[in-house]
Amino acid sequence: MPIQFSSCHTALIDGYAIEGHVPAKEIKRLLAEKPKAIGLTVPAMPIGSPGMDGPEYGGKKDPYDVLLIGLNGKPTIYQSYK
Repeated sequence: MPIQFSSCHTALIDGYAIEGHVPAKEIKRLLAEKPKAIGLTVPAMPIGSPGMDGPEYGGKKDPYDVLLIGLNGKPTIYQSYK
């Protein structure tokens, strides 16, 4: 995963890098679609993303994008959360 897309957690699932607070729904979609890519990332730690959505945040949600990082290291928006 290119450093500019790094976050706080990293996993390797079926050959894909998963970086940050990526929703399980998008990981399942990735594994079903099997695109030629490095993996998915949610850079930083947006409030409202999985793991950043507890009662201590008072229901606040920041908009964020799940990015698909291509084999060339370039991102495309895989899913937006508003």
